[in-house]
Amino acid sequence: MTSSNTQPAPVSPYLVLGSAIVLPASGHVILGVPVRGLQFLFFMVILAWVTAKIAPPDASFIGRHAGGFLIYALSILDAYKLARIRHAQWVHTATQGSDNSQSGITPHT
Repeated sequence: MTSSNTQPAPVSPYLVLGSAIVLPASGHVILGVPVRGLQFLFFMVILAWVTAKIAPPDASFIGRHAGGFLIYALSILDAYKLARIRHAQWVHTATQGSDNSQSGITPHT
């Protein structure tokens, strides 16, 4: 008697990447970790404000808010990394399940 524990496929890492680029923290929301996304948004706003206060008046918009853009870039990378890890784990468990069923090996439960 074998039990097949098939989990649904995780969200596509490219969908998470695209949504994180378009709207900050949305990639984390899609992944189911909205608190992490809110933390990134909080630090994005705080560091953008701090660098706006420190930057010289003749700096460009991006230069004045460089801290916020840094956190924005890190949040995109973080959301994509989490999505890629979840997808790789799903592929690994799906592959392990098919290998065990073909070889006649049943996992211990």
